[in-house]
Amino acid sequence: MPQPQSGPGRITPAQAHRAVEDGSALLIDVREETEFRAGHAPGATFLPLSRLAQGEGLPGPGDGRSLMLICRSGNRSQQAARLLTERGVAAVDVLGGMRDWAALGLPVHDADGAAGTVI
Repeated sequence: MPQPQSGPGRITPAQAHRAVEDGSALLIDVREETEFRAGHAPGATFLPLSRLAQGEGLPGPGDGRSLMLICRSGNRSQQAARLLTERGVAAVDVLGGMRDWAALGLPVHDADGAAGTVI
């Protein structure tokens, strides 16, 4: 998986899915709560860009997994990756976000674990 050099890197939804599946990465969804509840990638951690920008810390322990950020289309996740990189945290964003994730047929779950939708 690519790591950022002077700025945040970018990966495809398929690459992100593989990294989440094999346990090598933590996927952080930076959308707002209504978007996340409607449909998100299984295993994604919810941390909206609005809270991240206010200085909220990253979820979970520093367990060595890569950080990948995802939103609806890739705009907010790119902002979040840039913000984290400026704080000295290696992070990449997922190109095309959840729209491209869903378009590839990758799983999307709602807050209840049923089939979700990207809004």
